[in-house]
Amino acid sequence: MTQSARMHADGLARCPWPGDDPLYLAYHDTEWGIPEYDDRALFEKLILDGFQAGLSWITILRKRDNFRRAFEGFNPETIARYDEKKVHALMNDAGIVRNRAKIEGAITSARSYLAIMEQGPGFSALLWNFMDGQPKVNRFKTTATVPASTPLSVRISKELASRGFKFVGPTIVYAFMQATGMVNDHLVTCHCHETCGKQARKPRPATP
Repeated sequence: MTQSARMHADGLARCPWPGDDPLYLAYHDTEWGIPEYDDRALFEKLILDGFQAGLSWITILRKRDNFRRAFEGFNPETIARYDEKKVHALMNDAGIVRNRAKIEGAITSARSYLAIMEQGPGFSALLWNFMDGQPKVNRFKTTATVPASTPLSVRISKELASRGFKFVGPTIVYAFMQATGMVNDHLVTCHCHETCGKQARKPRPATP
C-alpha cells in the first residue's frame, strides 16, 4: 500500500507508519533515523530487532522497558554469562517475547559483541565503517518506494553472521539501519527528514 506523509493535528507532517499512537509518534520523532554511534545502544537495538522478527515493532516498543529489566540493561558482559537457569527464567517472563531461539540468540550475539569490542574494531566502528561514518540520506516520497533490504544490508548481515550474531538477516539489518540512522528513510515530506541527521548520538563515556 502506497502511503505519503501524514499531516497531524500539531501541524507537522510525519511518515504514516506511527499512525496516531502516542508511543509510536514519540519514537518516530525522537529516535527513529537519528544516527546512533554508541556501541551499547547499537547492541540493544540489534537485539530488540532480532526479537521483532515476525512481529511488529510497536509490539517490541511496548515491551522495551520490560526487555531492559529482564536483560539487565542489555549489558553484554552480563548477558554473555547467562546459563540455562536464566534462559528458563526469561521463558517464564510474560513481559517479553518468550521465544527460546531468540533468547539464546541474544546470548550468542552478546558473546560475539564482546569479541568485537575486545579484539577490534569495536561494534560501532564495525557498523559505521560500512557507511564511511556518515548516514546515507535517501529521498523517498512514499512508503512503497522504501526497500525492505538493500545490497548493503546484505553485506552487513553476512559480516555480522560470520562473527556469530543471530537473527541478523538482511531485512532485520535494514530495519536496524533505518532505526539507528545509518540510513535516513524518513519520507522527504516528513518533518524529521531534514533534522534527524543533526541530532546524532555520540558514544557515551566509558564507565570506570
